[in-house]
Amino acid sequence: MSIISSFEKLRLKFPGAEKLLFKDLSITFEKGEKVLLLGPTGCGKSTLLQALSGLIPKSVEIPIHYERAIYPDSWGFVFQDPDTQFCMPYADEEIAFVLENLQLPRELMPERIAELLSVVGLELDGPHSSIQTFSGGMKQRLAIASVLALDPDVLFFDEPTAMLDPEGTKMIWETVKKISSDKTVIIVEHKIEHVADFIDRVIVFDDAGTIIADGTPELVFASYKNEFQKNGIWFPGVWEQYKTARPPSKKLDLQNKKHLVLENFKGFRKKNVKIHIERAVAESGDWIAVAGKNGAGKSTLLLSLIQLLTTTGTYEIDGRMIHKNKDVSKDAAFVFQNPEFQFVANTVYDELAFTFMQKKEDETAVQQKVSELLLLFKLADQQDLHPYQLSMGQKRRLSVATAFAQNPFILLLDEPTFGQDSQNTFALLELLEKYQAKGCIIIMATHDRHIIEHFATKVWNVSEGKVTVAEKNFEEDEIEISVEDIHAYTI
Repeated sequence: MSIISSFEKLRLKFPGAEKLLFKDLSITFEKGEKVLLLGPTGCGKSTLLQALSGLIPKSVEIPIHYERAIYPDSWGFVFQDPDTQFCMPYADEEIAFVLENLQLPRELMPERIAELLSVVGLELDGPHSSIQTFSGGMKQRLAIASVLALDPDVLFFDEPTAMLDPEGTKMIWETVKKISSDKTVIIVEHKIEHVADFIDRVIVFDDAGTIIADGTPELVFASYKNEFQKNGIWFPGVWEQYKTARPPSKKLDLQNKKHLVLENFKGFRKKNVKIHIERAVAESGDWIAVAGKNGAGKSTLLLSLIQLLTTTGTYEIDGRMIHKNKDVSKDAAFVFQNPEFQFVANTVYDELAFTFMQKKEDETAVQQKVSELLLLFKLADQQDLHPYQLSMGQKRRLSVATAFAQNPFILLLDEPTFGQDSQNTFALLELLEKYQAKGCIIIMATHDRHIIEHFATKVWNVSEGKVTVAEKNFEEDEIEISVEDIHAYTI
């Protein structure tokens, strides 16, 4: 086979970072290979994809050094965050932009656009639909469709299904398998079960960006389980292992419960009802999983609850009526699906300090609280970096940490675990569990059935904008938090 992409002795360093991301990394990919890159959050997987394609340093100016490099002539890249690759405001225009560059005759474009949208399962009222109105999963489908329009020799996928529901994830990978038999495919993906039968090579990195395993899936998954566990890397059966290791527990008996009540509650976009709840009640200690397919209205529900959208109906928090954002901001904090939407400072440290500074707390107290959050969310080594320099998983942790800094009664989270390795996922969920035990309410949009099964107390199912409420039985999976744990957990 011929080499299609490679580096010899790659070194890379982000501005402001103290350490090299890679130190003399040599790696080679041959034509037609299907390769899965695995490693903990922040180890450089996404950065390596961008370097292999030539985006770094040709488009993204980051100091880089190598003795030899081979770049593919024809390639397509699907980013972890689809918003970073859109050029046009409408779906058909985004794909047409690619087709124009390929010099496809204009009269053939509508049919090709419809075909690509169908291939990725993106169902729209019409192809000329505003991308701004799409859910995260819908945007990801469109991003994949625009890359498939290139028909490239090499496909780089950076967690392309991170924001997709299980059905959408299955559909996307089935599509990729069909169209890429003669292509080189290099993948970063946590949902290993969807690509295990497709890949022929697995490369595993540790947190320093050093290769610790490189071989067939059968060899790597059978021989390196200890390394996977040590480095927090997803592997088949990791959830089952975590569930077994989790201590038996019982539900905490909370006193003086506060309530959130919704009746005939509606959320609007451009005067159209996009979310409707006939009646739903949440109380102190509830962990509500908001479930549903992409585009069903999960994010719209959370945006309505934080009052960033127009709403009607009854919305009460502990008997107090909510009418606008300032009414709810003292009780609730919101974590966007895209963490970059909420960053306001130029360093990780200042991002965490912002809330405390707004409250005019003294400098010593601010330093102490920020230091606690940096340690709690494993961001101490990144405190001097700009938030945009973080990996997606680190950005997610930072966005949740800023919400914790507000110490809200209600914590609204939109897919907070996507882009996280297993170690950080479990650590984040356990932090949220402790926060829940303080008597707070967690309302989390998620596609992860394991979170719904093992952590949620209730489920709000969203389908075509309609919300139905389901209770959960916790006889087999209850929550136990000791009094010592509660007192020790202070923000």
